[in-house]
Order: sequence, then C-alpha cells, then structure tokens
Amino acid sequence: MALTHRLATEDDLPALNALMTRAIEHLQQGFLSPDQVRASHKVMGLDTQLVKDRTYFLVEADGVLAGCGGWSYRATLYGGDDSVVAREPARLDPATDAAKVRAMYTDPAFIRRGIGKRVLELCEGAARDAGFSRVELMGTLAGVPLYSASGYLPVEDVLSAPIDGVQVPLLRMEKRL
Repeated sequence: MALTHRLATEDDLPALNALMTRAIEHLQQGFLSPDQVRASHKVMGLDTQLVKDRTYFLVEADGVLAGCGGWSYRATLYGGDDSVVAREPARLDPATDAAKVRAMYTDPAFIRRGIGKRVLELCEGAARDAGFSRVELMGTLAGVPLYSASGYLPVEDVLSAPIDGVQVPLLRMEKRL
C-alpha cells in the first residue's frame, strides 16, 4: 500500500466530511454508547479554518482517501464547524503555547495500517517547523491508544457540554516535540 499525503483544499471538503461521518459512526463503537456516538457528531468534525490555514493534511492509500488530520496555531482545541464547542481563533505564541493537533480521522476501511501515525507525524513536524515545542489534542476514547503509543500524556479528563442530555467523554493530552 503506497501512502501519499498533501494539504487539503476546499475541493476536498465533501470527501473529508464523508470520511469523518464514517469514522465517528464506526470507530467510536465499543468506546461510546449509541447515544454518545450520535452526540459525537456535534462535538467532533472538521474545522474548515484548518483547511483555509493550510494546516490540514489528508493521506491517501493508492490514491484513495484513507485518513486526515491537522494542526493549528490557533487557540481552538477541538470541534468542527457544526459543533457546539466554542471556537477561539486567536493565534498562539510558539514560545509559550502548545500547537493544537485537530480533527484526526481514519477511514474504517484503513484502520491499523499506520494512517493515524502518519498524520500525527505530519502534524507534529509542521508544528515543530513553525517553532512550537509542544502539541496538545483532545482525544476521543477510540483515539487514546494511538496517542498514548505516540508519546502523548494525559492531562485532563473532559466531558463535552450536554447534547440532548448526553455528554461525550474526552481526554486532553499533551506531548513535547
């Protein structure tokens, strides 16, 4: 399987959103209740600011979209365009702040093939090149094993704001670059 990567463009948005929907629906099973999976669609998703900032990668396997994820020099830690999460577009200071790893998704047809690890490496490398010495992310329970294996340490257990009375458990994690 030949993996390639590139920065996402606005033309990729429909395919990225479809991949994210599949990932949330399938990969959160076993980690979240069915109600929490449904609520996850209002917690997770693509922040198109990442695409506009040219900090959002996609990985293709033999030309097929297999995964995606990005990093940000803005203060928003997680949440997509349609989520209930508050957005904070303020720019971070690489000397004092951690860059944010954001919106990591692997297509269910491509799990356990190194896609997530590849995306993390791309994000960390780009953040390092931009002068950041730390990164942080808000991990889903399904993503925590990958992040832990990649050197991320737990910082704080978080529950999302209630969505139709349901909260989604998350874990804020951090890594030194």
